Amino acid sequence: MLTGFGVVSPIATGADAFWPALAAGTRGVRTISHLDATELPSRVAGEVPAFSAKAMMTETKYRKELKSMARTVELGVIGSQLAMANAGLAKGTVPPHRIGIEFAALMGATDLNDMAAAAKLASPGGEHTDSRVWGAKGLNEITPVWMLKFLPNMPACHATILYDMQGPSNTQIPGDSSGLVALAEASRILRRGLADVMLVGSSEARINPVTLSRHNLFVQLTKRNDDPAGAIRPFDLTRDGTAPGEGTAAFTLETLEHAQARGANILGEVAGWAAGVDRGCKGPGLARVIHNALAHAKVSAADIDHVNAHGTGTTAGDAFEARGIAEVFGRETPVFAPLSRFGNLGAASGLMELACSVFALKHGELPPTLNHSEPDPACPIDVHVGAPRPVTKPFALKVSYTPLGQCAVAVVKKWQ
Repeated sequence: MLTGFGVVSPIATGADAFWPALAAGTRGVRTISHLDATELPSRVAGEVPAFSAKAMMTETKYRKELKSMARTVELGVIGSQLAMANAGLAKGTVPPHRIGIEFAALMGATDLNDMAAAAKLASPGGEHTDSRVWGAKGLNEITPVWMLKFLPNMPACHATILYDMQGPSNTQIPGDSSGLVALAEASRILRRGLADVMLVGSSEARINPVTLSRHNLFVQLTKRNDDPAGAIRPFDLTRDGTAPGEGTAAFTLETLEHAQARGANILGEVAGWAAGVDRGCKGPGLARVIHNALAHAKVSAADIDHVNAHGTGTTAGDAFEARGIAEVFGRETPVFAPLSRFGNLGAASGLMELACSVFALKHGELPPTLNHSEPDPACPIDVHVGAPRPVTKPFALKVSYTPLGQCAVAVVKKWQ
């Protein structure tokens, strides 16, 4: 059972603010302001405005640890804190060995200031690096615990310390699919009886010089710099790429017995899941994973109210995803793609997007997909646009994938 939600996103912070922002069509993709991006080909992103981990950290004694956290880690720790608070779970309310964590994160980008002094010594002319000088003198300018700021398992590590979680703990790293993989593994742990509560979190921060430079070189990013809000166009004929984002989304997951015993507010139920690989991103592999998730949930395609797609706005990616969805659902089931609201959050995308469907089922209304106006024949699906539509069935299916073809799918159910 999903019993708590924590979020810091480009459209809202906190569970109570997230649904109103989503329903109102709030757009979080903006011209980059965290740094000077004027020389980059793509200058729009889903930024979190005015985020301060220090201001939001409720455990005052732990604030000193923030200096050892990159922004990805900060976001993840705060997301975990918000999810636990939203669920009404304080430290000590669950026996330590009966609560664990599954977290989705990737290696954080280096803060240029951490390397500046060493780089200046080893590259006096600014063009070439002398490896001998780097080893002899440069390394002395880098703090010994430098890498601990950026490792993907750091959000989980800090969360376990904050809440004394001594149960199963792991970090999932398969890119954009890692959030749903973490959710699936946490669900398995609960079903095996190895824990009563699992925190399932995710975070990523892509608005930094290193990541933005790399993505502009190797990722199809939108060039709609004059229209940030309309830049990401899921499954649209005019789509020209995605935009990076930052944020965190975290759920508390409990067994039904534990949730009911403490009178928890149940947001929804994780009914089924599956993962696999579609080598070459052709479509049939993704369709197979969808079928497996439906079978695991013991439902059919006809039972699904809507498909929550990744919908990154890339030319090849959207066509691949649409082929996989269409092979299972045809044009019979509405497809909802929320990513254009807050950008591609990488490891945090899966749970952030999933939350949109969890709240849509809970409130009985599905918001429209933004920025889709011209259907693409290469994407043979029914994209939900226009006015919000009533939710008429109790199940929704969420799809995530990576450019390498890693796929993860989850089925969630409205809690009656």
